[in-house]
Amino acid sequence: MDFAYSPRCQEYLDKLRAFMDARVYPNESTYAEQLAGFGSNRWQVIPIIEELKEQAKKAGLWNLFLPDSDQGAGLSNLDYAPLAEEMGRALWSSEVFNCSAPDTGNMEVLTRYGTKEQQDKWLKPLLAGEIRSAFLMTEPDVASSDATNIQCAIRRDGDDYVINGRKWWSSGAGDPRCKIYILMGKTDPDAEKHRQQSMILVPADTPGVTVKRHLPVFGYDDAPHGHMEVELKDVRVPASNMLLGEGRGFEIAQGRLGPGRIHHCMRTIGAAERALELMVRRSMSRVAFGKRIADQSVWHHRIAQARIDIEKTRLLTLKAAWMMDTVGNKVAQKEIAMIKVAAPQMALKVIDDAIQVFGGAGVSADTPLAHSFAGIRTLRLADGPDEVHERAIARMEMKRLSNEG
Repeated sequence: MDFAYSPRCQEYLDKLRAFMDARVYPNESTYAEQLAGFGSNRWQVIPIIEELKEQAKKAGLWNLFLPDSDQGAGLSNLDYAPLAEEMGRALWSSEVFNCSAPDTGNMEVLTRYGTKEQQDKWLKPLLAGEIRSAFLMTEPDVASSDATNIQCAIRRDGDDYVINGRKWWSSGAGDPRCKIYILMGKTDPDAEKHRQQSMILVPADTPGVTVKRHLPVFGYDDAPHGHMEVELKDVRVPASNMLLGEGRGFEIAQGRLGPGRIHHCMRTIGAAERALELMVRRSMSRVAFGKRIADQSVWHHRIAQARIDIEKTRLLTLKAAWMMDTVGNKVAQKEIAMIKVAAPQMALKVIDDAIQVFGGAGVSADTPLAHSFAGIRTLRLADGPDEVHERAIARMEMKRLSNEG
């Protein structure tokens, strides 16, 4: 295994870091001010994002996440890892480069599994950053950590499918630019367990689609992106909107969620790095009981442990990315599961220690730490909770040893 950054990766990384330093970090306050200026109607496009997107396009920093495509940079997962980490240092910056969830996963689905008609209608404007999308999988009435529980019904009716159900935590559905949903539902309850589900494209403005409410995360509404509860009542879409075919939902989900999970982990490492930097700078600038906080031995331990934990987690992320590139997502599923558990837990500890050194300021909006903590805490649930991934890891270990006799 060789995790050295390739010359192409290093070139992109240098350009990205320069862009972040010159244009993203200086505009963090602008972003917050523009969002606050919307008042109670926060579900609006933030102007600074659109300005920076155009600048990112001109700089050639666009669709960096998409491998094996002439529409993106064509980087491997291993090459993309440090770029995603850099974007993770600012909560909203991934969108500037058209590399934010759930659009990245949805674009990958359309690239891999979409028909030419589907790609022309939805993938092209997504790749251009002209529209946004949402992924509707989780449901409020069932334990969606087991996706076989999903009950949203997709029924064939002539040349259409009719959809009935409720979804929630539909991230991105609050954005006024969100024009298309990828929805997972049940087409055949009598089929084999993992052939009952399908994925279908649902235009957001289809009659019968109602965004019922937004779901704040620890009080953060994440506007204009948002996490929504969506009701679908007798929603009718053309049969041509089906992705890949009936009963292929799990197959698509596995292709979508592997890259999505590791992208979250890459960004999470960036958030932890920034939290550590803030922790160190604060500890060196504050005096308590007659000496700098940085001179208190407890902070030597916390800073050192944060650095050790970040480095360990980064190496596991790079190994998972390398395996995805060399042997495929299926063979790398254990490494993907391990990093999906490890990265959020590591980052939450680093951010928590950073909050502690800031005192009251750490839980306020004066630093990005509180919002970062809230967002990363949800990653222990999103794309499968820790317990599901740990169960999968344990089973793979048991199978390995059973095979060895």
